[in-house]
Amino acid sequence: MPDGDEERTGRPRLTSLLRSIPDLVRRLIRDEVRSARDELTGKLKAAGVGAGLTVGGGILALFALGALVTAAIDGLDLVVPRWLAALIVAGALLLLAATLVIVGVRRLRTGVPPLPTDSLASVKEDILAVKGTLRTPSR
Repeated sequence: MPDGDEERTGRPRLTSLLRSIPDLVRRLIRDEVRSARDELTGKLKAAGVGAGLTVGGGILALFALGALVTAAIDGLDLVVPRWLAALIVAGALLLLAATLVIVGVRRLRTGVPPLPTDSLASVKEDILAVKGTLRTPSR
């Protein structure tokens, strides 16, 4: 409820502003926690996709090993000796498996460590602003 001075000047008094600080701090903390939770969720999803790709690459390598090795070796056996055909096929399968694992590990790294770094930086800026030591806002 505005007092007489607030009604005349249209500006809140210092006491009114000071009373609103706890509510503003609560709102700021609630928003920062929500931001941190959203950021953490995004990073964990990225980590899950990376882990899934890595495991998928490993499983694919195992299944491919059984199905393709025999067919490829038999096919190459018509052109080169059987031992060389087996070596060529094994090298190709290992190259494919390594490529899938590398892609999966790169995707996994985007979500690890699962820390809300953007939100933590924002909280640090808020603390500096409250202390009055922030020179230029970055937001």
